This record gives sequence, structure tokens and C-alpha cells, in this order.
Amino acid sequence: MRRKDLLGLQDLSKEEINRILDVAARFRSVSERRIKKVPPLRGRTVVTAFFEDSTRTRLSFELAAKRLSADTLNFSAKGSSTAKGETLMDTARNIDAMRPDAIIIRHAAAGAPHMLARAFPCAVINAGDGINEHPTQGLLDLLTMRDHLGDLQGRTVAIVGDVYHSRVARSNLFGLRALGARVRVAGPGTMCPPGLSELGAEVCHGIDEVVEEADVIMMLRIQRERMGPAMMSSSREYSRFYGLDLERLKRARPEVLVMHPGPINRGVEMSPDVADSTRSVILEQVTNGLAVRMALLYLLLGGEEAPDAAS
Repeated sequence: MRRKDLLGLQDLSKEEINRILDVAARFRSVSERRIKKVPPLRGRTVVTAFFEDSTRTRLSFELAAKRLSADTLNFSAKGSSTAKGETLMDTARNIDAMRPDAIIIRHAAAGAPHMLARAFPCAVINAGDGINEHPTQGLLDLLTMRDHLGDLQGRTVAIVGDVYHSRVARSNLFGLRALGARVRVAGPGTMCPPGLSELGAEVCHGIDEVVEEADVIMMLRIQRERMGPAMMSSSREYSRFYGLDLERLKRARPEVLVMHPGPINRGVEMSPDVADSTRSVILEQVTNGLAVRMALLYLLLGGEEAPDAAS
């Protein structure tokens, strides 16, 4: 992979995306071993710098680095000098002074990872920047879809919900379009930002419009922490008009995949019986997230081919 950083999917080619997914698929076997560790990044140092809360992304990045035998340092904004007024760039300069090989950053400000990538020689991976992108979530979603559907060329993916605040939706849109998929977006008018059509998405405003034709239904989390009261009247009303329940799922294709980036607001974006149904691949997404993040660390820090299972 001839890149120093992974900042988003918008500028990745189909070949680059498939390369990452191919290596990730090979890394999945590491987690099935009794000794779940391989040596490619021995002696390398990976820093996770999270300025926003996270569970899946942070844990899987940390575990991915450890599975590859890298040393890890974990930075959290809570309890750090940022609470005393230290700027992001000063914090990053101090981290860089420790000479890490990679910094994985999540930040509320869109563009924060790009700023660090320009300033520092180590690899920078975007673990979510504001409402801009979440590229590793997009990649793990693509891997999950590819596992079940094969080539995504011509497949139809419905993305439903709070698209406006969803960096996951943007990364998926860029990645899916690069792989030739058809993307249909549905959500309340207040949650569908302008410009989606220019990015290649078909914009609808009703979930029932997109469910029947979809090969994949991706439900998005309602991000209450980012929205004002004018964007949504109530959770009950949202669930009634945009939630995925068994009745709506019955109108979809029998083999449709149900996805969600997590965490799920059960009973809002989807009912518990849908989240736990045989069509749900939500936990597969989590498993694939670890493999994708192993692949990215491996490729960005100098690997060429994923090691065989016996390595």
C-alpha cells in the first residue's frame, strides 16, 4: 500500500480498497488460533489518541496492534492535559516526540487527522473525525458485504437514518461507489444533508421506498449528542416512520443483510428482534473490524503480504 496515512475512503481507488479487504480476509485466521499473535510489527509503536468516546473502534485498534506484536500506548482526552487547555497540535507534538510509528486519532473536529498527517512523519489513521469520515468502519462494512454477496458491482445498499451526522454513511458511500454499488439513502429531511446526489446516492425520504430492492439495509444510529431538538420530535415517532421492525423486514428480499455500525438504540433504529435475527450481521461487522484494522496497520507500516496461517 503506497500511502503513509489512511484519512478517508473518498480518494481510495477500487484496487486499493480491494487490496485492504483481501489482506484483512487473510488476517481473520489469526483470531481463530490458540495463540492469537503474529510478529510482523514487533518493535513498532502504535498510539491510539481518542478525543471522543469509543468502545468497538478503540478496542479493536488496540487489539489489532497487539495481535501484530506492536507496542501500544493509549491516550484519552479525559484526565489528560487537554483538560488543562493544551491544544490538539501541542498534544500531538508531545506524542510525536516519543517517536511512534503510527497515531490512530478520533476527534470531534473534521479534518483533525489530516492536520496531523501533514505535520508528522508517522502514519496517521483516521478513527473518526467529526461528521466527516470513519474509513475503517466503511472498510469493515465493505468486507462484511463482500463476504456474503461477492462482487458488489451492481448491488443495492440502503443507508437509513441520521445521514447528516454520520461519518459512517459518508465513508460507506465513497467506498460503495468505488466498488460499483448502487446506494440509496433514506431519512428525515432534517437528517439528509444537501449534496448527496452529487456524491452518487439516490435520495429518498421513506424507509419503505428502499427496503424492497435492497441487498443490504444499513441502519444508522441517531446521534442525539450532535443534534438539536428541532431535528427529531421524539424517538417513538422516529421509530414509527424510520425504524426497521419485522413487518418492514418481511417486505425485503429473503437474503437481505441487516447492518448497523453500533451502538444500537434498540427500539429506535431497529427492533430487538431484527437486531438479533438471522439476517443481522452486526457481530460479523465487529469481527471484521479487527481484521481490517490489523490489515491497515500491517500495510501502512511496511507489510506487503499478509503472513500465512502458519506464520
